[in-house]
Amino acid sequence: MDQQTFWLALALVLVVEGLFPFVSPTGWRKMFLQLLQLHDGQIRFFGLCSILAGVAVIWLLT
Repeated sequence: MDQQTFWLALALVLVVEGLFPFVSPTGWRKMFLQLLQLHDGQIRFFGLCSILAGVAVIWLLT
C-alpha cells in the first residue's frame, strides 16, 4: 500500500464519521448518550465486530 492510498482511506473514514453528526446532530447526541450507558464489555464487542467487518471487507477487496 502506498502513501496516497493510506491518506485516501483515512480521508474516507473522516468523511463517513462526519456524516451522521452533520446530518442529525440531535440523533448523534442521543446515540452518544446511549453509548455512555453501555458496559465496557458491550463496547468492546461492538468494536470487535467493527474490526472484523473491516477486515472482511479488506479481504474481499484484495
